[in-house]
Amino acid sequence: MACCEESAEKQKLEIKNSAEMAAVFSALSNPARIDILRHIALHRHCGCKDITQVLPLAQSTVSQHLKVLIEAGIVTVETIPPRSSYQVNDDLLKAMALTTSSFLDSCCEGKCC
Repeated sequence: MACCEESAEKQKLEIKNSAEMAAVFSALSNPARIDILRHIALHRHCGCKDITQVLPLAQSTVSQHLKVLIEAGIVTVETIPPRSSYQVNDDLLKAMALTTSSFLDSCCEGKCC
Protein backbone atom coordinates (compact mmCIF):
# COMPACT_ATOMS: atom_id res chain seq x y z
CA MET A 1 0.00 0.00 0.00
CA ALA A 2 1.32 3.43 -0.93
CA CYS A 3 1.92 5.86 1.90
CA CYS A 4 -0.94 8.16 0.93
CA GLU A 5 -3.58 5.52 0.16
CA GLU A 6 -6.44 5.84 2.60
CA SER A 7 -10.05 4.85 2.62
CA ALA A 8 -12.56 7.50 1.58
CA GLU A 9 -14.23 7.28 4.99
CA LYS A 10 -10.98 7.97 6.83
CA GLN A 11 -10.27 10.93 4.55
CA LYS A 12 -13.72 12.40 5.27
CA LEU A 13 -13.13 12.06 9.00
CA GLU A 14 -9.76 13.76 8.74
CA ILE A 15 -11.16 16.60 6.66
CA LYS A 16 -13.89 17.16 9.24
CA ASN A 17 -11.33 16.92 12.01
CA SER A 18 -9.06 19.36 10.17
CA ALA A 19 -11.93 21.82 9.75
CA GLU A 20 -12.74 21.61 13.45
CA MET A 21 -9.09 22.06 14.38
CA ALA A 22 -8.79 25.07 12.09
CA ALA A 23 -11.91 26.67 13.58
CA VAL A 24 -10.56 26.28 17.11
CA PHE A 25 -7.10 27.54 16.18
CA SER A 26 -8.64 30.47 14.33
CA ALA A 27 -10.69 31.41 17.39
CA LEU A 28 -7.57 31.17 19.55
CA SER A 29 -5.45 33.23 17.16
CA ASN A 30 -6.25 36.43 19.04
CA PRO A 31 -4.29 37.04 22.28
CA ALA A 32 -7.32 38.66 23.93
CA ARG A 33 -9.35 35.49 23.38
CA ILE A 34 -6.63 33.41 24.99
CA ASP A 35 -6.68 35.77 27.99
CA ILE A 36 -10.46 35.51 28.17
CA LEU A 37 -10.31 31.72 27.94
CA ARG A 38 -7.70 31.57 30.72
CA HIS A 39 -9.88 33.75 32.94
CA ILE A 40 -12.95 31.60 32.32
CA ALA A 41 -10.95 28.43 32.99
CA LEU A 42 -9.79 29.79 36.35
CA HIS A 43 -13.10 31.37 37.35
CA ARG A 44 -15.90 29.01 36.36
CA HIS A 45 -19.31 30.49 35.60
CA CYS A 46 -18.06 34.06 35.30
CA GLY A 47 -19.91 36.70 33.35
CA CYS A 48 -18.83 39.26 30.78
CA LYS A 49 -18.71 41.97 33.45
CA ASP A 50 -16.36 39.81 35.55
CA ILE A 51 -13.99 39.55 32.60
CA THR A 52 -14.04 43.29 31.86
CA GLN A 53 -13.11 43.99 35.46
CA VAL A 54 -9.81 42.14 35.13
CA LEU A 55 -8.87 42.62 31.47
CA PRO A 56 -8.21 45.98 29.81
CA LEU A 57 -11.02 45.49 27.31
CA ALA A 58 -14.37 47.19 26.80
CA GLN A 59 -17.51 45.18 27.48
CA SER A 60 -18.46 45.27 23.80
CA THR A 61 -15.02 43.93 22.84
CA VAL A 62 -15.26 41.10 25.38
CA SER A 63 -18.73 40.27 24.08
CA GLN A 64 -17.44 40.01 20.51
CA HIS A 65 -14.55 37.78 21.58
CA LEU A 66 -16.91 35.58 23.61
CA LYS A 67 -19.13 35.23 20.53
CA VAL A 68 -16.17 33.89 18.52
CA LEU A 69 -15.19 31.47 21.30
CA ILE A 70 -18.78 30.23 21.58
CA GLU A 71 -19.15 29.78 17.82
CA ALA A 72 -15.97 27.68 17.79
CA GLY A 73 -17.36 25.57 20.63
CA ILE A 74 -14.52 26.46 22.99
CA VAL A 75 -16.79 28.22 25.47
CA THR A 76 -20.38 27.49 26.41
CA VAL A 77 -22.88 29.95 27.81
CA GLU A 78 -25.70 29.45 30.28
CA THR A 79 -28.21 32.26 30.50
CA ILE A 80 -30.26 32.70 33.63
CA PRO A 81 -31.69 36.21 33.36
CA PRO A 82 -30.39 38.74 33.96
CA ARG A 83 -26.96 37.08 33.79
CA SER A 84 -25.09 34.87 31.36
CA SER A 85 -22.27 32.74 32.67
CA TYR A 86 -19.50 31.23 30.61
CA GLN A 87 -17.70 27.92 30.96
CA VAL A 88 -14.84 26.27 29.13
CA ASN A 89 -15.84 23.30 26.98
CA ASP A 90 -13.47 20.87 28.69
CA ASP A 91 -14.35 17.98 26.37
CA LEU A 92 -13.48 19.96 23.25
CA LEU A 93 -10.19 21.23 24.66
CA LYS A 94 -9.17 17.73 25.80
CA ALA A 95 -9.99 16.35 22.36
CA MET A 96 -8.04 19.19 20.74
CA ALA A 97 -5.05 18.50 22.98
CA LEU A 98 -5.04 14.84 21.97
CA THR A 99 -5.61 15.59 18.29
CA THR A 100 -2.93 18.28 18.23
CA SER A 101 -0.45 16.08 20.06
CA SER A 102 -1.11 13.19 17.69
CA PHE A 103 -0.86 15.49 14.67
CA LEU A 104 2.46 16.98 15.81
CA ASP A 105 3.83 13.53 16.69
CA SER A 106 2.99 12.26 13.19
CA CYS A 107 4.73 15.24 11.61
CA CYS A 108 7.83 14.70 13.73
CA GLU A 109 8.03 11.02 12.84
CA GLY A 110 8.40 11.83 9.15
CA LYS A 111 5.19 10.08 8.15
CA CYS A 112 3.68 10.72 4.77
CA CYS A 113 0.88 13.24 4.43
